[in-house]
Amino acid sequence: MNAAPLPASADFTTDVLVIGASQSGLAVGYYLRRAGLVYALLDDQGQPGGAWPHGWDSLRLFSPADASSLPGWLMPRPADNGFPARDAVVDYLTQYEQRYELPVHRPVRVEAVRRSGKGFAVQTDGGTWQTGAVVCATGSWRNPFVPTYPGQADFGGVQLHSAHYYDATPFAGQRVLVVGGGNSGAQLLAEVSQVARTTWVTEKEPRFLPDDVDGRVLFTQATQRYHAGQETAPPPTLGDVVMVDSVKEARRRGVLSSVRPFVRFTRTGVVWADGREEAVDAVLWCTGFRPALAFLAALGVLQPDGRVATTGTQATALPGLWLVGYGSWTGFASATLIGVGRSARATVDEIKLFLVYNKSA
Repeated sequence: MNAAPLPASADFTTDVLVIGASQSGLAVGYYLRRAGLVYALLDDQGQPGGAWPHGWDSLRLFSPADASSLPGWLMPRPADNGFPARDAVVDYLTQYEQRYELPVHRPVRVEAVRRSGKGFAVQTDGGTWQTGAVVCATGSWRNPFVPTYPGQADFGGVQLHSAHYYDATPFAGQRVLVVGGGNSGAQLLAEVSQVARTTWVTEKEPRFLPDDVDGRVLFTQATQRYHAGQETAPPPTLGDVVMVDSVKEARRRGVLSSVRPFVRFTRTGVVWADGREEAVDAVLWCTGFRPALAFLAALGVLQPDGRVATTGTQATALPGLWLVGYGSWTGFASATLIGVGRSARATVDEIKLFLVYNKSA
């Protein structure tokens, strides 16, 4: 059973505290459980699933269920044997918590992490935790990135990041720019273009994978290059556009062409590089995220880009702090459901050694 909500004014002690209980936190929790350590997971959401319940309504994975699973338990296949939908992922993560009886406390918001003796004091809105080790697994959904442009504040239309997009209904009949060349940009363009006049804005021409290549193939190929020491080998990469059904349908409609970025906003639209002005009703930003790690500010480890210098998943400058699931800088494919298990296992192995050493020092 999951742990109950924390009392409003209590102090707690544990060997390991995991901040975040979506896919990365759950993978770490799985290995902590196997290691027999005393641990807890804190999650600021009111329900399981992390960012997944906030994804757009039509969101689907671009890998089959058996290639989108956390350690220990395969994600159940959908009845239609297609790619799992958003709600199927949420159901899987919910059942994963229950299956392994992971001690998740929610909703608990972490406010600050500070050094305390040999360990850390983690201040939350439900009390302070004393812990020997901290694992950050918050992902990046709470910190969407929007690039800045001249005149942006004066633009009178709607600006919406993909983190807060749910469906195309509000854009019906409008003139919409979809900005961003990855899979989210392609999928949202495919959907919004059914009801609005859209322009796809990308830094460079998107790369579309062959129709028979899905996320499983991408992960397998990327893993082979990783083990061969070719992490910077040419594409295909995990960032190329996978031709899911909705994107194939958009291709048939001829809407998958893109243009290079505009140079500034006006009150009613944008100005393109050739000086042409165009009226726009809305801009949909599919421009990614930055790590959600502001609560680490007091430790002095945050870099200007919001990251923390790491060796593997361990903070280079601060023993006892690990970061799991934030992308390639915290482990190969660690921001994916199937890829985070490797990072989680290695992290827990390091934590076990660290705690033994720290207690004997």
